[in-house]
Amino acid sequence: MSSLEKELFLSKLPSRPPMRPGLQTGSKMRMGPGRKRDFSPVPWNHYFETMEDVIIKRGKSKDSFRIYKSGSEGPVLLLLHGGGHSALSWAVFSSLIISRVKCRVVAVDLRGHGDTKVVDSDNLSAEKMSRDVGDIINTLYGANAPPVLLIGHSMGGAIAVHSAAKNLVPSLQGLCVIDVVEGTAMDALNSMQTFLRSRPKIFNSVESAIEWSVKSGQIRNLESARVSMLGQLKRYEEEQNSPGSSHAFVDTAINEEEEEEEEGGGIAKKEKKNEPSISIKEDKPEYTWRIELSKTEKYWEGWFKGLSNLFLSCPVPKLLLLAGVDRLDRDLTIGQMQGKFQMQVLPQCGHAVHEDAPDKVAEALATFMIRNKFTESKGDIQSSYPSF
Repeated sequence: MSSLEKELFLSKLPSRPPMRPGLQTGSKMRMGPGRKRDFSPVPWNHYFETMEDVIIKRGKSKDSFRIYKSGSEGPVLLLLHGGGHSALSWAVFSSLIISRVKCRVVAVDLRGHGDTKVVDSDNLSAEKMSRDVGDIINTLYGANAPPVLLIGHSMGGAIAVHSAAKNLVPSLQGLCVIDVVEGTAMDALNSMQTFLRSRPKIFNSVESAIEWSVKSGQIRNLESARVSMLGQLKRYEEEQNSPGSSHAFVDTAINEEEEEEEEGGGIAKKEKKNEPSISIKEDKPEYTWRIELSKTEKYWEGWFKGLSNLFLSCPVPKLLLLAGVDRLDRDLTIGQMQGKFQMQVLPQCGHAVHEDAPDKVAEALATFMIRNKFTESKGDIQSSYPSF
């Protein structure tokens, strides 16, 4: 099984800004003798400025989409996460891109994910989710929406392409897709259920989940894992299991891993916090995945089939970021040779490229934005990797 098959869906710029006390960065931290790596969770407000719930009215019902925002000027970067992940997967990247160029970031919990609450949460069709994207932009900004760049990873990248191709974001300025290519994605679907069954079903603590995510390679950057894993978990509630049985399963699973109303007519409820804000309580130490990805299988093909041609047809500047050049399919290879989009390969990353190397992704996107005159730099932009 390839690394893409294993990691699919789970959904430098000059000197990095200094890290806050207690935070660590990079996938491999050098620890002093006798010291252990810190797997404790970190709250969202270490990286984002505000958290809001965008309320979208649909007839007699209302859908609530959780978003995280930073920045006050420049184009809006609408960030769409991969399957199983949440808006928090963009946390570290967001703090870096904001410090590099003038822009605003809006990271969204897509339907069925994170803290978003919608009526039809099981409907993860490309049609439904792409319309959510358009509705969120319209609710936030109305008819006078600022320039928007759609940026998506994996499933979120596919939804970004569908949204752009359908012209659901009239002020769309650019498109960035991270590590999702039709050919390899379609091939990976055949083994997706096998991989999902191999994951631990229950964790005995948030720290255990963070540790598993790093040691298993799902997220290779501990700093990112400490903030993003919170968005993937929920409290586990036993239903028909006998008392004690879940604890035995948790211990086994973990031990094995250790061994190896606004302008658009909607409403946005805003929250700005100064104190740590962690939504998972520690009184009962059992957690599981917020979304059962195995139950979304009927939508997988719809996300990716025909994606390459849709991407190439979008009439805006496009950037494709990949963890390996082997991910390119035939249509994209031809399109890249014809100069229809900009491509950059970021080696030594897993599928969650923006989490594994958020500084490199911020660098690539900042360079793309400056090159296309979308915004202004807050400093010198020095690209470490060639673009194609």
